[in-house]
Amino acid sequence: MKAIKALLVVSVTLFGCSGTRPVDLGVVDRSLPACPETPNCVSSDEDPLDAQHYIPAISASGDSAAVWDAVRAAVEDLPRTTIISETGDYLHAESVSRIFRFVDDLEVHWRPSEGVVAVRSASRVGRSDFGVNRKRVERLRELLQDRLES
Repeated sequence: MKAIKALLVVSVTLFGCSGTRPVDLGVVDRSLPACPETPNCVSSDEDPLDAQHYIPAISASGDSAAVWDAVRAAVEDLPRTTIISETGDYLHAESVSRIFRFVDDLEVHWRPSEGVVAVRSASRVGRSDFGVNRKRVERLRELLQDRLES
């Protein structure tokens, strides 16, 4: 009986960390959703003076289809990340943490007229992410730049 209770507690803890998939994701008026006030979100569409939430967009240029293919491949190269939806210039993916299975939402928006890929990465639950979302975006930047340079 103790084993069943322990399994139940572990299951609720692990599966309870995924949160509910947000319904307000996507591009509205050429912008990604604003970050919440909590420090577990970064976005290139935030005010550059907001050091907690702002992260620069990823520079990209060249054939639009080739850039988008590189974006998609770079997102697929991120660990424990699955693409959930995609249009011609927007992608939503979910990234799952290794141990506690927290789910973060990653969004990218290709803006060829500006030569940038706008990006937003946000935790679904909790307050702090210990910089995980910022690190994810920086890793995506590295992966995408490597793909665009080769």
